[in-house]
Amino acid sequence: MAKFRIEHDRDTCIGCGACANICPDNWAMEPDGKSKPKKTDIDSLGCNQSAADSCPVQCIRVIKQ
Repeated sequence: MAKFRIEHDRDTCIGCGACANICPDNWAMEPDGKSKPKKTDIDSLGCNQSAADSCPVQCIRVIKQ
């Protein structure tokens, strides 16, 4: 079982790209201009917490499982 889960509220996302710039290993910009995590269940945080912390509308949550 993964140690962390990423929740991303795409309705709130403004498509600023901060998460994808900070954490390109797990975040990508989609054709609609909004970001999307490549994986939502992860074993290590890596740069994902920094991506969540950088979000200006706080639409990313990293939850320890």
